[in-house]
Amino acid sequence: MNDMTKAEWPSSLDDSELEELDRYLRAHTSEGDLLLDGVHGLLSALAVGPLLVLPDEWLHEVLHEPFTDEDEGNRVLALLAKLNDSISAELDVDAYEPILGEVEMEGGPMLSAAGWCEGFSRGIDLRAALWENRLAEDPQLMELLGPVMALAVDEGILSADTEFEKLSEEEYDECLAQVPTVLGAVNQYWQAKPATEAEVETMVLQQRPGKQEEATPPRQRSGHWVH
Repeated sequence: MNDMTKAEWPSSLDDSELEELDRYLRAHTSEGDLLLDGVHGLLSALAVGPLLVLPDEWLHEVLHEPFTDEDEGNRVLALLAKLNDSISAELDVDAYEPILGEVEMEGGPMLSAAGWCEGFSRGIDLRAALWENRLAEDPQLMELLGPVMALAVDEGILSADTEFEKLSEEEYDECLAQVPTVLGAVNQYWQAKPATEAEVETMVLQQRPGKQEEATPPRQRSGHWVH
């Protein structure tokens, strides 16, 4: 039996809190905006990434209109903060699980990593220069991210230079099962090989005010979150 006390266990959102946040996001998002699975993917990328990303930088990816009710706003922000904090804590104790979507297929509902991968890619985009430089320079990072990138390519979130066959159901499930291990390994990678001053300077130059980022095309998906 694990001797970790209840007070030490990560304080993750329970099902009712997840449902509450899911309802709010569904009521206040437009086509192409992140839903709960996407928000979890976004925050997961930030949790294991090369540099700290403060809420002021990522909240605009999640919230798209001002709160009309102060109490509701405070509640939503508290839920987002709890979700954000839980990710690193869950990774630390090997308790992380991605929040996935569920899509209707001919054979019935199926788990989908599309939303989570979309959010993860947007999290990488917030520190794009650091990720892109390191991925180009160090094949180890690309190898570590392999299962997540395979899912993202399969779901059409990432484009590939060469054509890939769709993953089989078994391959898809295997990649999904590896997501927690991937995130733990990527987190350890950036701790062991932190961003250099030159990489950070390049990132700052690319994020100068006035530099316009290309708009992210909306992605079609349906379904609801499952944990």
